[in-house]
Amino acid sequence: MVPALFAIDRAATTRNAALLCWWAGTVVHGGGFYWLVELLRRFAGLPWWLCFLLYVLLAAYQGAVFLLFGWAVRTVRERSALPMVLIAPMVMVTCELLVPFLFPSPLAISQAWQPRVIQIADVTGPPGVTALLFAVNGAIYDLLTRRGRGLRPALAGGVVFLAALAYGGVRMRQIDRQDAAAPKLSVGLVQPNIPDELTGVLHPEQAQRQLSALQQQTVELSGQGAQLVVWSEGSYPYSLSHNFDGDLSPNDSRAIRRGFTTPVMVGAVMAVPNQAVVYNSAFLLDSSGRVAGLYDKMRLLAFGEYIPGIDYFPWMRAFVPTDFGDMIPGREVRTVPFKDASGRVWRLGVEICYEDIIPDYLRQIGALHPQLLVNLTDDAWFGAKTEPWQHLALAVFGPVEQRTSLVRAVNSGVSAFIDPNGRVLKETYAVDPDVNPVPADKALDAVPLLEGGHTVYEKVGNLFAYLCLAGTVFLLAFTWNIGRKGDARPGFAPQRPTQPLANKSQRRKGSKRPKR
Repeated sequence: MVPALFAIDRAATTRNAALLCWWAGTVVHGGGFYWLVELLRRFAGLPWWLCFLLYVLLAAYQGAVFLLFGWAVRTVRERSALPMVLIAPMVMVTCELLVPFLFPSPLAISQAWQPRVIQIADVTGPPGVTALLFAVNGAIYDLLTRRGRGLRPALAGGVVFLAALAYGGVRMRQIDRQDAAAPKLSVGLVQPNIPDELTGVLHPEQAQRQLSALQQQTVELSGQGAQLVVWSEGSYPYSLSHNFDGDLSPNDSRAIRRGFTTPVMVGAVMAVPNQAVVYNSAFLLDSSGRVAGLYDKMRLLAFGEYIPGIDYFPWMRAFVPTDFGDMIPGREVRTVPFKDASGRVWRLGVEICYEDIIPDYLRQIGALHPQLLVNLTDDAWFGAKTEPWQHLALAVFGPVEQRTSLVRAVNSGVSAFIDPNGRVLKETYAVDPDVNPVPADKALDAVPLLEGGHTVYEKVGNLFAYLCLAGTVFLLAFTWNIGRKGDARPGFAPQRPTQPLANKSQRRKGSKRPKR
């Protein structure tokens, strides 16, 4: 971000500073979301030029975070001598808080693979990691631009950074000790690699083949010692009634358990009888074949599982495919009880799709103190190049925020096991089943059952982000008041060169000899 900070301070006007940052933000999000073009072309059937236009609009919209950042930072810097190490972190956290994202993508994602850096998320959430990133960039900028006066702000930024690393090291050792002493559960993940158009709905010509592949992988995992098996989102190939309370008869081709009795978490589409109500659900079948717990997805994906505003504008239904966006959200966040072989009951915090990257939702689960987070996802829509890895990177923050392990069963990858320190212990791969058909696969690992939800972030929520918002509002109000008085910071505005005099005679004519 250092070049952007140079651009903010050296732009001719505040408007130019904001627009330069907006361009930077558009490029950043354009590089991150290029897969949207292919997504829209394949699944919405739109012409390529319209797909590209919508992609650019999305990048520009999400880049508005940088637009707001450039305007606010320049406004404060124009009328104060405050260092960037103070202004930049506070303002960027505020901007990420205020601008709603269609696809969550806080800049904290850039530090996902640096475990010691992200440990502060159990206090501040991801905004604290974003603030730390900008504190370091602000410190470097102050050091480069203010010479002797920039040394103290740079030192302050360095101290904050080192303190965060020290905190990270201490917390990781503490959590590792707790993990070592916690009971372990052997969890198997089934990655069915089903083409996206064949997930979650009834396709008679494919359903039995898909179900058999899921069952075969589950049988193999059970033989390897799995105590719990997780299927991915919508992988069960038949629609079920929402009052489904136990497995079907063994003579029924739709029966879930065939050749195994291991408890299994199943992702399925469930409908309410005699009503046009459909849920994206996950339920746990226990060793006896009964439904031990059910969870309906709370945070539906806009323009995928529901169409925003369609209840108020029914005419929009004519422009979307049949059965597209007709799901409704669940009624409450709940844990699913899992009874192990010894009879002890554990709480599973279930997350469907991108719920594993929504901090507010994770805090709701954390309040129920689950011993394990279980995510069922289908990322086949987005291809295999970038989005599945972006999703995984964002998912590592939840275990840190709540200090409990996370297992992810993803239809086409990346399935993974993540520990309470946000480290990916084991991962699979990402594949595009429509382009490269791959047989169903699996993964197995032992995870610690550590009760989550006992963190500062769980108790105070986004307090850090709101403090940054309050600080930004104060700085803007303070500098606005200074601007009214005409006391802008001297020496900030770019200095225009004075017009040189044409010749020596003009210089002599324009000056007077001092009296002796």
